[in-house]
Amino acid sequence: MSTTPSPHSREPKVLALRRRMLRLPVVGERIFDIVFARMAPYFSTVRPHFTRVEPNHVELVIGKRRRVHNHIGTVHVIAICNGLEAAMGCLAEVTVPADKRWIPRGMQVTYPAKADSDITCIATTEPAAWVGDDPALPVTVRAVRADGTVVVEGTIDLWVTPRKPR
Repeated sequence: MSTTPSPHSREPKVLALRRRMLRLPVVGERIFDIVFARMAPYFSTVRPHFTRVEPNHVELVIGKRRRVHNHIGTVHVIAICNGLEAAMGCLAEVTVPADKRWIPRGMQVTYPAKADSDITCIATTEPAAWVGDDPALPVTVRAVRADGTVVVEGTIDLWVTPRKPR
């Protein structure tokens, strides 16, 4: 029997932070939202509200407010892409094995419908995608209106490589 720890033997820092914050009644979720957005300050521009954070699946909501509108009064696609990247980043942080690191390397999206309500940004991966030596890892992303209509969909490609020894 091997005594080598599994790459997933430690709880990821972002997931541990989320669990700690959720113990705080009323304000815990909002504190997590703010702290996560400050990890990459540009995320703060869309004020993400995380509603589901677990390995291989993250969801957050971007409120439809003037600050993220385009010239026709809908949520601007770049704001949505920012929300999708925040969802992907959170997913990567809570899913990546402890012996690996990740960096985004590209995004491909389409815009099939107008974003005229609050938007839920969803990032998902298959657990098997994180196993093996192939450094290319696609994260499926989609943004959904309040009525369930997909307004943006695509993939964000990650480059996942072994961590350098310290």
